[in-house]
Amino acid sequence: MDSSPHRVSDVMTRAVVAVGRKALFKDIVERMEQWQVSALPVLEGDGRVVGVVSEADLLPKEEFRDRDPDRFTQLRRLSDLAKAGAVCAEELMSAPAVAVHADATLAEAARIMALRHLKRLPVVNAEGVLEGVVSRGDLLKVFLRPDNDLADEIRRDVVDPLFPSPVEPVHIVVTEGVATLTGRVPDPERIPLAARLARGVEGVVGVDCRLIASGAE
Repeated sequence: MDSSPHRVSDVMTRAVVAVGRKALFKDIVERMEQWQVSALPVLEGDGRVVGVVSEADLLPKEEFRDRDPDRFTQLRRLSDLAKAGAVCAEELMSAPAVAVHADATLAEAARIMALRHLKRLPVVNAEGVLEGVVSRGDLLKVFLRPDNDLADEIRRDVVDPLFPSPVEPVHIVVTEGVATLTGRVPDPERIPLAARLARGVEGVVGVDCRLIASGAE
């Protein structure tokens, strides 16, 4: 990646496989297998996302195939039992779909996935029309950025603005995503901020901030 990815649009997959409301169970399974995905957006009309069907939505059909659930299970898992008898996407899908906009930050997308225990999110525009899909793997692509790119961004966006007149050059070394900052700087109150902003650079794994005030021994 040549520049820092900050938004979902920077990492999302734009070529997306999806299904319509009436897509049949077997067709859904075949598409998941063919495209090696764990979930498919369900679309209607001009491409508006109305739901998502995932592997978890399909599994109840197999789980309850050879047994009749007891009364307690019936009460506790009404939704799964309904899906066990479903034959098409609109009966299987989780709705409304949990989606994200293309201009959302990577951190926002990651939080949604973590809180909702999701592996993939449809990316939609203001009208809810599908624009792409972002996965956990897509979000992790930022950690493939070269160490030199990370060091350049930390210098350009963090060190130079915070310490325009350092007592001595601030050295930035990034190794396997871990940034080490060393040198003497005139404003000690900005040192914690420098560490925090460096950690905020997409792709940075960790920060070892060894900056010290120019008057310190």
